[in-house]
Amino acid sequence: MKYLGRLNPHDPFYAYLQEQIFPPLLTEQHPHQFRVFQFPASNEVFLYEEIHSQHKVIGKFFNRIGKYPQQAWEQAHNEWRYMHTLRDLGFKTGRLYIPQPLGISWDMNNVIIEEFCPGQPLSRVIEESIERNDAKLLYARLTDLAYFLAKLHNWTARSETVRFDAHFAYFDKIMARLQRRHRISAHQTGEFYHYRERWQQMGSMWADRQVLIHGDATPSNFLFATHRRTIAIDLERMQFADRAYDLGMIAGEIKHHFMRTTHHGEHAEPFIGHFLWEYSTHFPDRHAAFASITERMPFYMGMTLLRIARNSWLDWRYSQALVHEAIHILRR
Repeated sequence: MKYLGRLNPHDPFYAYLQEQIFPPLLTEQHPHQFRVFQFPASNEVFLYEEIHSQHKVIGKFFNRIGKYPQQAWEQAHNEWRYMHTLRDLGFKTGRLYIPQPLGISWDMNNVIIEEFCPGQPLSRVIEESIERNDAKLLYARLTDLAYFLAKLHNWTARSETVRFDAHFAYFDKIMARLQRRHRISAHQTGEFYHYRERWQQMGSMWADRQVLIHGDATPSNFLFATHRRTIAIDLERMQFADRAYDLGMIAGEIKHHFMRTTHHGEHAEPFIGHFLWEYSTHFPDRHAAFASITERMPFYMGMTLLRIARNSWLDWRYSQALVHEAIHILRR
């Protein structure tokens, strides 16, 4: 994290922290001073440390550049609501954890204040596993993540079946970004829409019940702490949808990490298979669950690779590798 200095006492946010957020957290009352740190690669998430107690909280601001205030508030409120919902379901003890929400404010640039929960992100686990050639490390953490997601999905399942076409707008957005950045050809665009139509006609893509999904299941949004605790953060995109959406995103991200780091995407396959098999253990018929998930998951995995390929910080050559891998996955 980058240290930005101390929060100015004349800043309205200082008064918000001092008067509303920190009093319930501290046993001793004294003049507060706050150190401010910025998280890497983020213009919206900051850590605030009260100097005397060293108590820390996270401030996540939703007023991003180009975002309408009402849209920002809706995303902030969505995350706030689901943080409370999941903690009420039991995600606040043992191996399943959602940070405690401490405050939300429209006036303070649509900010959510939440508990600071240290942990190692899945992205770093993957990197260490590759660097150290330690497969057991990644297998263990993927087992823990499978447990977390299975509980999230199974505890929130409802009777309505999924709407596969609900994700088409996001698919279109990804394709448009790839086209604007000249990372996909007109022929490839036609291919992807042809494949999407084929997936749309598969009855299995509409058959499962809706569950509450994380919606942004990237490796940076899952942290691993002591005693095998898995912590999920950044819940603003939570929604009811197909469980395979989260699983496909995790699979796509694992594939991307191995492609970029080792140049051998096939080395990711045992880990992806392990993750999906471990997830399936939390169903009465493990084999049937595994078959159902692996039938649907590739669409979301391919879409995840395309989502990654659109990022401007990736070089063009690697983005093409991701696009070709997505074609291979979606073609099936």
